[in-house]
Amino acid sequence: MKLLGISGTITGSKTEIAVQKVLNNAREFYPDLDIEFLNLKHYHLQFCDGRDPATYTGDTKKVIDTICQADFYVIGTPIFQGSFTGALKNLFDLLPVTALRNKVVGFVATGGTFQHYLVIENQLKPIMGYFRSYVAPGYVYVNDNHFNEKKEIIDQDVITRMAHLAEEVVFMQKALKMPLQHVQFAG
Repeated sequence: MKLLGISGTITGSKTEIAVQKVLNNAREFYPDLDIEFLNLKHYHLQFCDGRDPATYTGDTKKVIDTICQADFYVIGTPIFQGSFTGALKNLFDLLPVTALRNKVVGFVATGGTFQHYLVIENQLKPIMGYFRSYVAPGYVYVNDNHFNEKKEIIDQDVITRMAHLAEEVVFMQKALKMPLQHVQFAG
């Protein structure tokens, strides 16, 4: 199973640090996972113009292909002006509608005010509904106060929730791939 972490911003480093923390937890708990990290700041993505995603070239094609080939995801974004980044929105617009279908997505967001955690609930989760993805319920919001001056996450509750998110996305993805004859239904 391939877990792909995505830092959905072209600025700053806190989102990258947060996503990497979740990926490191997943690697520690499940050493057999194939884990890859995609940082949007290292790619020059074209703006979505409505064409067939298969016709893009260069970095845009590479990023689309990388996302389509992954089995499940941890996606991070900073929250700017009460919303996720334009870079991440453009990425979602570039993807084929089937790219994330029946795949698990866990979210990590960073921001300066505590109210910004609602962006995950009110904006990102509905987009994943459109993609027909399964969203891990234990998303993590990391406020600026949860970092020290070296940009290390120091809040123990946040660190614990990141570990739980790593376990949750793997658990959900494994459960989704389990043959139905192994699933027991109540009733």
